[in-house]
Amino acid sequence: MMCGIAGFVGRGSEDDGRRMILSLKHRGPDHQGVGFFGDVALASARLAIIDISPDGNQPMTDEKRRVALVFNGEIYNFQELRDELLATGNYRFRSRSDTEVILRAYQEYGERCFEKLNGMFALALYDFEKKQLILARDRMGEKPLYYGVFGETLIFGSELKALLAHPHARRVIDLGALARYLVHDYVPTPHSIFCGIRKLEPGNYLVWEKGKEERRVSFWPRSAPPVCAMPFGAALSGLESLLDDAVRLRLIADVPLGVFLSGGIDSGAVAYFARRHIPAGRMKTFSIGFEDPTFDETVYAREVAQYLGSDHTEYRIQAADMLGEATRLPDIADEPLADSSLIPMAILCRLARKDVTVTLSGDGGDELFAGYPTFRADSVANFYARMPHWFRKNIIPKLTGLLPVSDSYMNFGFRARKLFDGLSGDTRYRHHLWLGSFAPQELGLLMTPEAGRAAAAGQEEIFAALDRLMDNAPGEDPGNRLLYLYQKTYLLDQVLVKVDRASMAYALEVRSPFLDHRLVEFMNDLPYGYKYRGLTLKYMLKKLMADRLPRRIISRKKKGFGAPVSGWLKKELRPLAEETLLSARVSQDGFLNTGFVRKLLEDHFASRADNGKKLWTLLQFQLWRERWLPK
Repeated sequence: MMCGIAGFVGRGSEDDGRRMILSLKHRGPDHQGVGFFGDVALASARLAIIDISPDGNQPMTDEKRRVALVFNGEIYNFQELRDELLATGNYRFRSRSDTEVILRAYQEYGERCFEKLNGMFALALYDFEKKQLILARDRMGEKPLYYGVFGETLIFGSELKALLAHPHARRVIDLGALARYLVHDYVPTPHSIFCGIRKLEPGNYLVWEKGKEERRVSFWPRSAPPVCAMPFGAALSGLESLLDDAVRLRLIADVPLGVFLSGGIDSGAVAYFARRHIPAGRMKTFSIGFEDPTFDETVYAREVAQYLGSDHTEYRIQAADMLGEATRLPDIADEPLADSSLIPMAILCRLARKDVTVTLSGDGGDELFAGYPTFRADSVANFYARMPHWFRKNIIPKLTGLLPVSDSYMNFGFRARKLFDGLSGDTRYRHHLWLGSFAPQELGLLMTPEAGRAAAAGQEEIFAALDRLMDNAPGEDPGNRLLYLYQKTYLLDQVLVKVDRASMAYALEVRSPFLDHRLVEFMNDLPYGYKYRGLTLKYMLKKLMADRLPRRIISRKKKGFGAPVSGWLKKELRPLAEETLLSARVSQDGFLNTGFVRKLLEDHFASRADNGKKLWTLLQFQLWRERWLPK
């Protein structure tokens, strides 16, 4: 039941609830429903996936109207739970939907029901007898859930725009959150870009009663799982079984379904296991590519499709497509998000939606199996740390300064500069410096003095938040703790946000088998050396797929899903960048130092530096600012 949800408890009208859910109609074009119960409103915009009849419409209540529910997501084990509930003899089901299974599970198990759900979900449940609102979010944070408290009124929704449609919501930028965005390229959970609005943490539920938060409960992850001493061969068998079942469950749908192929091992593995359960010639696959060969991976996706015998569709986008979609990004992602791959992802979802309503993807594989080049960079960093101090301080910076500037994908000069930028700070934070745009010490130059002072607390908190996550990371294995950090930061707030907004902008559901919590628990419990061995990324997944995918797909160098924005900013996107970042509005806002921004632009246009990533981060913030905070 993919959709958007919204609502409130406290002050507001039925019309307010209607406006909130209409702002999310793109997420659920099949039905929009509002339930108004005095001072409680629950609203849903439905994309019908399972039981597409009106019986699955929301809000959904039980026969005696003791409980009401709105739900966004999919529960993959809903059939098993339905049978379990039927066996009690206490329930009769009016629909075949997973929504009703959640409703009945709450009636049977109370708040413990969330532990039983295998799926992606964000939901709001109102218990009329207890006069409690419960907000809950899935374990990995695949589905978004914002909430804000204004006076004694709690407002919630799948996207910020739903909350902003309520008359009591305020649009005040949290400058601490802005500082976090400039460093990370996203606003990390539990913060949002607006004061007073937060994101519910994954694996948590919140209970609201009598105008206040009564409690917040974490139902996942387990407190301290031990690293499993399972032999490698047995671990491979366990991985195969879990991944196969995770894919099988995600193929259940009453609408057309396909698989995204990037040309990498993650999506290739998902497609391979999907092919086990789909008749020959019936599996649809989709990929997208660029004219720039350093960014294009369609040749590899095509090879996987041919190998598996899928019905493959390939799209190729031009710079004009990029420009058209770039201006829509503030509507697609109504909170600043500086991931340039949001554009090709959105275009891919728009085009695939013509043929299917559900797709499977390989998201999460990098965070489970250590797939990013940053894990190799750690090995380089350890070697670098053994060099003489005078050499690191005087020679290395001069050598990197001599490297040529290029617009090609992850060129050597860009990678070398990012590598040594990350090595200049605390070793605990270098991965986030490698992934982000601006280092914290640059914010003093980038932000105006007034904005910088207001954001100071947020700047200090940037790495303290990472420390808290690492303190809570299970186990003692440093590598596994690092993977846990990636799962709780980059995956949660950049990768999954990108996928959710890009897909739901076009009412397409994307399911990620690697994020099945059983598989996540299994992989997180295994030694780090099973995932990253020597300099081999994704060692275990490559071993599993060695005889199941084309050889060069297994052995090829990792390439991320990105867009050639550095080159486009010098050509097709240059007018947009100059008009937006050099406008009087930037100066009037008082957030950014216009002189510093101008220098970034000039150096990039003259190829004195590759500032594409930084400029994209600034451009996305300012475009968002103009859309959501008009004069």
